[in-house]
Amino acid sequence: MSHGTVRVRYQDPTVLRITLSRPERGNTIGSALIADLHEALDTAEESGSCRLVVLDAPGGVFCNGMDMAEAAGATGPGAAPGADAADPHGAAFFGLLRRLTEVPRLTLACVDGRVSGGGVGLAAACDLVHTTERGVFSLPEALWGLLPCSVLPFLVRRTGHRTAATMTLTTLPLTAREAADRGLADEISPDAEPLIRRLLSRLAKIDARMIGEAKGYLSALHPVTAETERRALDAFARLASARGVHEGMARFAAEGRYPWER
Repeated sequence: MSHGTVRVRYQDPTVLRITLSRPERGNTIGSALIADLHEALDTAEESGSCRLVVLDAPGGVFCNGMDMAEAAGATGPGAAPGADAADPHGAAFFGLLRRLTEVPRLTLACVDGRVSGGGVGLAAACDLVHTTERGVFSLPEALWGLLPCSVLPFLVRRTGHRTAATMTLTTLPLTAREAADRGLADEISPDAEPLIRRLLSRLAKIDARMIGEAKGYLSALHPVTAETERRALDAFARLASARGVHEGMARFAAEGRYPWER
């Protein structure tokens, strides 16, 4: 990939595996990762044999959410009014989540460890989520004066309003078992490979175009509209401009740990 944030390989002609590959940065979401994930999805769409896209990460951290250093620079003092080119909770990130819901391939997020903020969005936007017992899902944004504005439309579609609201308002993490009970994860097991084999045993019997047809129809039943996107982007921009938020993001980026870990 052009920015080196992911590794992409065909597990076999039907499975494209995308591995987030910056564990030292917590696989945080910034402009480079967004671009690389789009490029990987282009690869999947260009393949006539690909049926399944697997998104995973090694090392006990799936994704720690937004790249705080990048976001703090985009929203901090001196940023141009309305600037969101480097803001991973701007239009680019929202567009990536929307694409995951629409790409005409089955998408599977494999979580083994911590997934926070925007990482929950990546998982929620996928068609299926596998987790090991080590999975821990959280939305900590309120702790530094933000909300997971771009994540919530996709999380609500997956879990319903109650779980999305509880995760947002309390910032308390969900264990893997709690995530499965609330619909955020579809299966808990030590290894995702048996699930992948079961999926392929069915997907091999389905005309590839039917995956896109089904996802398009299902998305239309619970649409994420242009108005939803505008509201998410406006709300995040307003919150990010509040006094103290930029400093909180910059402090988190420097310390590299969550407030509850201090």
